[in-house]
Parts: sequence; structure tokens; C-alpha cells
Amino acid sequence: MTVKSATRDQLSIVGLLSDFRLLLILYFSFRVLIFLVYQPLILNETEVGIAVGGDFRTYFFLGQLTGEGLLPFRDWWSEFPPIPAYLIAGIYELLGETPSYTSFAWFFGTLMLFADVGNLFLIRRIATRLHGDQTAMALCWIYALLVAPAIFMWWNFESLVTFWLLLSVWWLLRKADVSSALAAGIGALTKFTPALLLGAVFRFRKPQHAARYTVIAAAVFAVIYGTLFLQNARMTAPSLTAQFGKASYQTVWALLDGNYRTGNFGPLEDRFDPAKASEIIGNPSVVPGWLRLAVAAGIGLWVFTRVRRFDERGLVAFVALTLLIFFLQAQGWSPQWQVQIIPLMLLALPSRITILSLVTLMALSFVEYPMLFIRTGDTDGAISGGLVLPYALVIITRTLLLISFCVELYRKLRQQPVPELAL
Repeated sequence: MTVKSATRDQLSIVGLLSDFRLLLILYFSFRVLIFLVYQPLILNETEVGIAVGGDFRTYFFLGQLTGEGLLPFRDWWSEFPPIPAYLIAGIYELLGETPSYTSFAWFFGTLMLFADVGNLFLIRRIATRLHGDQTAMALCWIYALLVAPAIFMWWNFESLVTFWLLLSVWWLLRKADVSSALAAGIGALTKFTPALLLGAVFRFRKPQHAARYTVIAAAVFAVIYGTLFLQNARMTAPSLTAQFGKASYQTVWALLDGNYRTGNFGPLEDRFDPAKASEIIGNPSVVPGWLRLAVAAGIGLWVFTRVRRFDERGLVAFVALTLLIFFLQAQGWSPQWQVQIIPLMLLALPSRITILSLVTLMALSFVEYPMLFIRTGDTDGAISGGLVLPYALVIITRTLLLISFCVELYRKLRQQPVPELAL
């Protein structure tokens, strides 16, 4: 092989890796083909396929309520905000009378796939703005190869939550504050975490701009919830309180409380009784929720006052740190939260150690669920016996890893800003 031909081959490889269209084709086809190979089915009341371990089966059963003419927030309560609840109901109705579980899972999963494609586009745009084209493409390839986003799009709606979060951040970086506020408001109607962006808005925008942003985002949220409360306040209220009223689960707080279960709710028939949403399944908290929240708020305020980096990289790091502090104080941990953490960490701290740490986080989460919890069939879903020690070690290690992310993000915020990235 001549030097010229070797050089041409190297250039062609570089060209392939920098071709976003090729990445998109590989990204999309991999996920669709995996779904076709491991199609979700319910056979003899047993779920099989790629959605096993996720929430699609629960969504399907909730959708069946719609098939009986019963609507969320009117006839039954949901632990989810309005968008996922009505998305479930809408898909079931759209598929016609008595759709199969496979068709429901295919439709719901495909929507999440498109949401995650949107996440890939947003990662590229944000990373290009922060770090340049080459780093942006590298981060896109890394995100495409990480297993957690690929799995959770067939398990729940976290990809959609991440889309609204990243879209809000992207528009905030572009100083399109009205668009960002609208996206944050819609995101909060999907899951409450996109509303955490308000902390960054108050830190990186002038007070009058931050106030306007808050009013817009809150108005979007209030209009929808106000309408639902007027329809049926008793069935609407649990969507605001149910997640926060659960017993602790899968956290260091749960270890202190002696709660060794996941954070699931009761059977389907409980959805007709709003009082069931506030029932604690497990032991009460040793550390009260208000105290955890107060400590987290104190830490957040301390970080808020010590930020030096008022550039675009600082804004993304601040959003990531806010999200992690919120997750660490929460009484529970859901493995799908990684889908929000991963892109923000890649964007804020693009390095080899960050990537390896994220791989470690994914490994710990999947060891915890489903690897350990799948072995709890004989104990009604509770970790016990020889599983307690590895379970506790996984939780403690994961918590320390998330704390280490916070430390590195804080260090980032204490650095001097890059002039060309100034807000």
C-alpha cells in the first residue's frame, strides 16, 4: 500500500465518522431491528420481548381503561403529569378497538425513538456550540453506543422528558428565552424535572428576564392543570403529589428506612380511589422529606452564590448539577433517570473519565434492576437474604458516583469562563 492510498483510506474513515447522516441511519436501524427481533408480547399472561422489565405493560393496562370510556384525571388518577397520561390514552384509542399489546408497545416505543432521535440532534447542536464540530460528532457516536438510552426508549417515556429538557437548554443558549420557557413548561407537564432549569435561568439571566421566563413556563403549566382541576380536582391532585408521597426506594434513604422494594404503586383498581395515591407502601422515612429538600436547597444556594463561570459551558454545567442535586435528595431512584443525566454530563464534562463513569453508572443500575430484583419472585419483590449486601453496595456506590459528578461540575463552575462562549 502506498503512502497516498493509506492517506486516502484514513481520510475516508474520518469522513465516515464525521457523517451525521450515516450515524443517524445506523442509530435508527439498530434500534428498530432490535425491536423486530425481540418484539414485545404477552403470552399466557407472561410478558416477553424487549419491553420486559419496563413500564409498557402498565401503560397498556392503563390504556385499557380508556377503551372502557374512562379518562385520566376525570375517572381515574395517574401518578404521571398530563402529557404521558393522555399519550397513553390517546395511543390506545388511536389503535382502534382492543389493540394488541405488541401494537401498543410498537407505537409508544416508536414515538420514544423519534424523541431520542431529537435528543441526538440536540446533543450535536449543543456540543457544536460548546466544543466544536469534531467533539460534537464524537459525543454523538458515544451517545448512540450507550446502552441505557437504547433500552429505556422501549421501557418508559424518559426519552421524551430528556427531549424537552435539552430543547429548553438549546433555546436558552441561543437566547430564545420565550421558546425555552414554553419548552420547559411543556416538559414539566411530562415530568417535573425540566422545571429545574429555572435555577439556571435565575443565575444566568437578569432578574427581569428570569421573572418573565418563570411566568411563561408557569402559565403553560397552570393553564393545563387548572383545566384538569376544574374537571375533577380529586383525580387530578395525585399527579402532583403521588411520586413525592411514596415510601423511599432504591436510595441510601431507603437503606436507612429498611425499604428494599422498587417504587411501584398498587394494583390497577387503586386508580379509582385517590386516597390510594397517598398510601405508603413500606416504612416511613427516618430522614423527613422536608429536611432532605432543605439541605439540598441549602447546597444549591451555596453553589448559586459561588459560580464564576458565566458562559455557555457554565450554564450547561449548572443545569446538570441542579438535576443531580435534586436526584440525590429524592427519596427514590429510578434507573431511567440516567437518560436525563447522560447527555448533560457528556455536554458539560466531555472526557474519557466521564464516559467511563457513565458506563459504570449504567452497569450499577442494570445490576440493581433488573438483575437483582428479578430474583425476588419468592419474596414478593423485596430484596432479602443474600441479595441485601450486593444491593446495598450497588446503591452506595451509585450514590458516591453521582456525588463525584456533582464535585466535578462544581469545579467546572468555579473555573474562569471562555470569553467566546460568554452569555
